[in-house]
Amino acid sequence: MAIGRDKIRLGNILIHQSAITDEQLALSLERQKDSGKKLGEVLVDEHILSELQIGRALETQLGIAVVDLSGIVIPDSIIQLVSAAILKKYQVIPYEFDAVNPHVLHLAMADPMDMMAMDDISIITNCQIEPYIATSKEILLAIDKYYGDAEAISVAEQYTKERATLQLELRGDEQESADVNHSPIVLLVNAMIEQAVRQRASDIHIEALEKVVRVRYRIDGTLYERIRYDANLLSAIVARVKIIGGMDISEKRKPQDGRITMVVDRQEYDIRVSILPTVFGEKVVMRLTSKMALTKEKKDLGFRADEMHIFDRILQNPHGIILVSGPTGSGKSTTLYTALSELNKEDVNIVTVEDPVEANIDGINQIQVNIKAELTFASVLRSILRQDPDIIMIGEIRDAETAAIAVSASITGHLVVSTIHTNSATSTVTRLMDMGIDSYLIADATVGIIAQRLVRRLCPCCKKAKMADETEKKLLQQNLEADVIVYEPVGCPQCNQTGYYGRIGVYEILEITPAIKRVISRSGNADEIKDVALASGMHTLRMSATGYVLDGITSISEMARVSFDL
Repeated sequence: MAIGRDKIRLGNILIHQSAITDEQLALSLERQKDSGKKLGEVLVDEHILSELQIGRALETQLGIAVVDLSGIVIPDSIIQLVSAAILKKYQVIPYEFDAVNPHVLHLAMADPMDMMAMDDISIITNCQIEPYIATSKEILLAIDKYYGDAEAISVAEQYTKERATLQLELRGDEQESADVNHSPIVLLVNAMIEQAVRQRASDIHIEALEKVVRVRYRIDGTLYERIRYDANLLSAIVARVKIIGGMDISEKRKPQDGRITMVVDRQEYDIRVSILPTVFGEKVVMRLTSKMALTKEKKDLGFRADEMHIFDRILQNPHGIILVSGPTGSGKSTTLYTALSELNKEDVNIVTVEDPVEANIDGINQIQVNIKAELTFASVLRSILRQDPDIIMIGEIRDAETAAIAVSASITGHLVVSTIHTNSATSTVTRLMDMGIDSYLIADATVGIIAQRLVRRLCPCCKKAKMADETEKKLLQQNLEADVIVYEPVGCPQCNQTGYYGRIGVYEILEITPAIKRVISRSGNADEIKDVALASGMHTLRMSATGYVLDGITSISEMARVSFDL
């Protein structure tokens, strides 16, 4: 069996199953020669097949089962058998002993035809190997989960020992330069970012406490502590981040901002870095953004069918202003980029002004605000209007001047899309009035306002149903006499014991109808606009979130968190 597997080529299997064409295989083999990567990696990089599709093809052809590692708890007795370095080298992980024969070890492999990997793991563990197929992403995530902390602590100890051995007597800038040249710190920072990406973190917080350095990841909007290091590692970690982020390593008294581009698991990530001096040292926050994640398909945003219909109708307007409102981290940028990708056609000139540019989109002219060069939102907008634009995207409306230019541009035949920080769609109108924009101009210019939040999805593997009590029925505005089923979080290996996995958008879409225009024109307040909008069929954030609770998608606590007073 082993010899047969060794002789079968992945390309032949995929051709035989009509998963790829001869032309795609030939092109991929050429690129494989140039890059030195495995064929499977090239096919995934070129978006011809996904890792799971390759795994399923191998499962059918070789009779080797695909295993889902996300829901498996690997016992300590297996974790101690092989080092993380060997597992990463071969992209494999042993996860259980065979139920019938305890001398047989089940091995999850990204490449089940890698005989050398099986031989090495067999020799190291003194067990017979039974291969199973898993994606490399799942394997690396499992390695991070079970070996990541131990690896990080080992690297930190290695750095401390090297530092003590060298007995460095350098001071100031020279000390920082010497610190960052030590490879353990480079490995530590890289591993920190890679682990955060694989655990779906949006932010990394490196915090200086009195005696330790604390590292926390924000996953699905909530911060989780991951590891603590000795305080003497802080200066080296911060210096390394400053160097790769293009910042001044000698400046420790002022806040600094930087940017890092890093490829993790064949996907490019844009990392925005903020460094702030605190009492015990500098605090680092890194915001991780996948360029692919920002430009999603419309259907992946979380719109319900009726909301999608309204969203499409708003985007069809040839001119006017479309606003997306919500707090930081509510997914506004993703919604805007998705809208722009939808509107991005050959016959349309789209220009954006952003601070900063979060993702590069082919075919769109993107401008980054630069205060030092006097490139403000307002000054850039004036120049943009002379660039014959059809669609203008403004990263954020922050002041009256920007608001006035945006409204003026939308009235003169341009479609303007932007974000604004308000609590609801209806309060966005009154915010523009407070900025000094005349109510009749707002009524004439605005075509749609989308308020949005993100709620955590309940983990489908462990969520538990229960009957809602009287208080919960009141929160959900349900009949107190009726039986209402809601779900609550539990926690399992799949969701890392949090009870939640992933997030979904909650929307309040205000389409500016003639009736709403009339209310805005006579300077109606937010409540008056809301009453007319509700009569026209608008769903508030609370109503949309309630729908998710009743559908078992999220919990009552998540609903209350995003729409408590709305």
